[in-house]
Amino acid sequence: MLFWFSVVALLSLSVMMAFRYRVSLASYVPERVKTSFPGLRHYAPLSTFADQASAGLSSSDFDIEANMRSGDSRAGLDEQGTQEVLEIMRRQRVNFDQARLIRHNKILAQNGVDSTGMPLDSKAITRL
Repeated sequence: MLFWFSVVALLSLSVMMAFRYRVSLASYVPERVKTSFPGLRHYAPLSTFADQASAGLSSSDFDIEANMRSGDSRAGLDEQGTQEVLEIMRRQRVNFDQARLIRHNKILAQNGVDSTGMPLDSKAITRL
């Protein structure tokens, strides 16, 4: 009994460690396996507005190309937000504006605010 408990515990620990260090372990995975699993492909950050616009992160409502034409000196959009939007676009098969809205509503919900901007706390004072 103790032997099997130890085996299960060691196996669980191995799985958790592999998941925790999956980014650094991915470099050891053969290239033919990486092509089968798109999540294992090498990540290259989209650090400029031009890279982000070419990746589809622009629309008529959120025009990055206008920033480029006006000579905006900023480096680009937030990397974490960019990756979240790209992941939403890929998983839910939505366009850029819909993915931004989904991400924004998720952030609002995490902060206790519904999609209309009203707080979810029943004790919050919304009018006097």
